[in-house]
Amino acid sequence: MPARSTHGPFTLAAGEDGRLLAAGPLTFASARGARQLGFAAIEQTAAESALEIDCQGVTACDSAGLAVMLDWLAAARTRGRTLRFAHVPQGLATLARISEVSELIERGV
Repeated sequence: MPARSTHGPFTLAAGEDGRLLAAGPLTFASARGARQLGFAAIEQTAAESALEIDCQGVTACDSAGLAVMLDWLAAARTRGRTLRFAHVPQGLATLARISEVSELIERGV
């Protein structure tokens, strides 16, 4: 099995089932761009649609990446939107638990 890259771009792309597919590292190096991609997705998705971000493709995450996810939740909540995360990688779930925000990441808004 090839090693998962912790470098390269972070992407957020529409999947066939309406989910957004997150891929690549969600780290300090990619946080600014990732944050903007998420904000744009929240704005562009129809207001009545529930938004789900599938994190299965996230290859690395640090505290900056977790902060980006929390920013996405806050932006969705401000706009009266529903946002949930699916397939959160174990390392990210552990970081959320240590940071005492695991319920937000698991439940969404």
